[in-house]
Amino acid sequence: MSAVRARGTTAARRADPLLFGTVAFLSSELMFFGGLFAAYFTLRAVSAVWPPADVNLEVLEPAIATALLVISSFTMQGALHRARAGDLDGMRRWVGVTMLLGVLFLSSQVRTWLAADFGVSSNAYGTMFYGMTGFHALHVTAGIVLMLVVLGRTAQGAYRDGRLSGLEAVTYYWHFVDVVWIALFATIYLIK
Repeated sequence: MSAVRARGTTAARRADPLLFGTVAFLSSELMFFGGLFAAYFTLRAVSAVWPPADVNLEVLEPAIATALLVISSFTMQGALHRARAGDLDGMRRWVGVTMLLGVLFLSSQVRTWLAADFGVSSNAYGTMFYGMTGFHALHVTAGIVLMLVVLGRTAQGAYRDGRLSGLEAVTYYWHFVDVVWIALFATIYLIK
């Protein structure tokens, strides 16, 4: 494309390949979690009692963990905002806070698993509960690893030139993880 454009024309914007790939990947992940939700609601529909009478889940701690995860979406967006403003130190701080909130969420999830009075093989509910929350926990863990990559790249001088697609991709991913958890929390703890 020529540096000089004809008067009255606009340059076509090309989608960033990394961001396009991230959206395509998240679309496939949406289908994966959609399948889990479909299995859950199908089992719920054909079961006489759902969840089984012997299943007792505490709601308060997972609700607090959910709030922490939702807050982490805002802190991750804050990191992106700071990076766009050229404040890479601020970006690193907000990514660090987001990682801490993610680790607290995972810690709560592990505690919930250990405190549960049923297992993955106890019944269909247990299989779905551990499958859905387990796959989500793997996604949260992957998000934390991606944030470590962002911090490592920042230490190597990345993002100083204003190209933030890597950080934006991680931010999209983290928002996705948060939205999926809100749906999981509502399904498992509120709707039952």
